Amino acid sequence: MNEIGENFKDARLSSSISLEETSEDTNIPIEALEQIEEGSIGSFKDIFKLKEYLQTYAKYLGLDSGKVIDEFNEYMFEYTSKIPLDDLAKEMVEQEKEKMSQDTGEIKIVSPYLRPKEESNVAKYVITAVVIIILIAVAMIWAIKQVA
Repeated sequence: MNEIGENFKDARLSSSISLEETSEDTNIPIEALEQIEEGSIGSFKDIFKLKEYLQTYAKYLGLDSGKVIDEFNEYMFEYTSKIPLDDLAKEMVEQEKEKMSQDTGEIKIVSPYLRPKEESNVAKYVITAVVIIILIAVAMIWAIKQVA
């Protein structure tokens, strides 16, 4: 991440653009720009907001935003893949405990990265599809009657 930050800083300085001007033009807080240039992503609570900032900042500086995002994704993969398997196994046990505690009404916070995904509501999608098909059919019938 340090390399990405250095590339941003070098590009900004070579264009003689201040952090204040960059912040004003991109609507990215100065503190966030400084942290990006320093390569310290630990202060960002929302990884998706950070990616948005990186993409906006890269475009602003004329850098290849796709390449920057790819480098960031690679960094994040390397960072998260270093989580020990024992820690993951412990978290899975904690999730099982959470499921059991839900019956007793206890509240427990779990990492969103390890939380099992909820099952989708298929009926909602089927109803939406049927409504869309009916609307298309009504529109086609109306169009045919207009031409005739």
